[in-house]
Amino acid sequence: MSVTTAADGIKDVRTPLSDSDVEALHAGDRARITGILYTARDAAHGRLFPLIEKGERLPIDVKGQIIYYTGPSPARPGDVAGSIGPTTASRMDKFTPALLELGLKGTIGKGYRGQVVKDALQHYKGIYFGAIGGAGAVLSRFIKKLEIVAYEDLGTEAIRRLEVEGFPVIVINDCHGGDLYEEGMTRYAR
Repeated sequence: MSVTTAADGIKDVRTPLSDSDVEALHAGDRARITGILYTARDAAHGRLFPLIEKGERLPIDVKGQIIYYTGPSPARPGDVAGSIGPTTASRMDKFTPALLELGLKGTIGKGYRGQVVKDALQHYKGIYFGAIGGAGAVLSRFIKKLEIVAYEDLGTEAIRRLEVEGFPVIVINDCHGGDLYEEGMTRYAR
């Protein structure tokens, strides 16, 4: 199993993920991801989707993986990555179910996901993690290695392979139908 709970109550998550790993995570869980993340934003998704529709091979194997919706800024000398904060996840909603069907297990972004994504997370056993927007410089400290693996011509929106250690996230939507935003509003309204 790639998900364990540390003494501080935070879930340590190691990629790639299996169905049972995803089932062990629940909305509101704090987690630290170690392993591989792939970056992809709007432009990269726009190139992946036609390949999926045609049944063609993708430039990355998404099975068991997590896509982080980010486009890092250039690194300063001596740094692995520049600021690497999350972008709004809902912009990728139209692409996410097809990627989940191919075996993608998670995404990282900020903000809400639409119902079609929440339903797909339950059906395909996926997870949506939130990262802290506005903290991209801090998040870059958890990147140990970064390389462009596809669509270099897209610049900051190229697909990158990140090796991360202890990357901090929180589970927003789980495969059980949990939604941290909805649960939080319900608790606040009481």
